[in-house]
Amino acid sequence: MDEKQLIPGLFRTEYQKMVSVLSSVFGINHIEIAEDIVSDTFLSATEVWSMKGVPENPAAWLYAVAKNKTRNYLKRANLYEQKITPELKDNFENPNGEIEIDLTEKNIKDSQLAMIFVVCNPCNSNEAQVTLALNLLCGFDVNEIADAFLTNRETIYKRINRAKEKLKEKKIEIEHPSVPEVENRLDNVLKTIYLLFSEGYYSTSQNITLRKDLCVEAMRLTYILLQNAPTNLPKVNALMALMCFHASRFEARIDGEGELILYHDQDELLWNKELIELGAQFLSLSSSGNVISQYHLEAGIAYCHTMKDESAEKWERILELHNSLLILEYSSVAALNRTYALSKVKGKQQAILAAEKLKLTGNQFYDALLGVLYTGIDDEKALVHFESAFCLARTAADKNIIEKHIRDLQSKGK
Repeated sequence: MDEKQLIPGLFRTEYQKMVSVLSSVFGINHIEIAEDIVSDTFLSATEVWSMKGVPENPAAWLYAVAKNKTRNYLKRANLYEQKITPELKDNFENPNGEIEIDLTEKNIKDSQLAMIFVVCNPCNSNEAQVTLALNLLCGFDVNEIADAFLTNRETIYKRINRAKEKLKEKKIEIEHPSVPEVENRLDNVLKTIYLLFSEGYYSTSQNITLRKDLCVEAMRLTYILLQNAPTNLPKVNALMALMCFHASRFEARIDGEGELILYHDQDELLWNKELIELGAQFLSLSSSGNVISQYHLEAGIAYCHTMKDESAEKWERILELHNSLLILEYSSVAALNRTYALSKVKGKQQAILAAEKLKLTGNQFYDALLGVLYTGIDDEKALVHFESAFCLARTAADKNIIEKHIRDLQSKGK
């Protein structure tokens, strides 16, 4: 890997590790200092490596420079004696009274886990938590996050700053979560990671590389949880299984032009069998205990979709899982997804009755589903629903798929 690829790659893998460690010792009120030091470390790498060449161990070089910059900052700013609290000062000093920054593998893992629980604090909105996670936990810059959310950098910049201020107002401590804290806050952490993955997998951004990176980062954060005994719980394994199953079909969902390919048209040979097998392993690990989460049920549905056959047994199992999901946690999206499974088991007529009871007017997916269900039964109604879905669609990919349905119906009627 040449230098141009090396530094961005290291930024993606090492930035969040160093920020997590330095944030843990500086505290939430000085989190920007941690970010500045780490950013300056990478700037130094760009300058020094271009002149002297890449060191033998680039990551170790970054850690050493980050430590030195932290020591220099504390001395130069006189922060060490005047502004850092005695408790925080203890975090910096070793028994000899020297400034010490612990960037060992164990402390990095502990610091990352602590930061996950800080960033995913419910004092911020879901949207703010995901944005802050992308920035602090994943190392995405403001421009990349703006691309992911299809908004401008100023909006993202303000959102990140407001989220940080909320954490400071609440005086959130950056510390390894206790067992009670894990029990009380893990659901919110998993929800944030789930939303982060969804932002990549169902992203409206046309940046395909970015979409994959979002999914990879969500899986990486989940793996951090799995590496720590207090958070290595069945529902965490279930979430990882769900993401593995979805990610296994990533390459098959997009064609060479960046357009979406629907499930039934996907090339099964492009499915990642290793990810499917890995997902099955996590799903098996999630079966311990007696609590079923939404991630268990969604992972079960996703697992069924890794089998391309259209057997009655498959769709009956999917419908059963959708029924359980609605009972556990009702949502209009889950109800809509169940309706499609119902059409496969009970036929389109029953599915139409179930769908129309939802009355999700103004929802493109509702109209698109009714378009599919009415096709072959009442093509005029199907066309009306597809045209409505087309007007409501926000992305070019969605519009292209709906337009294809419209053309097929129009040509059929000639």
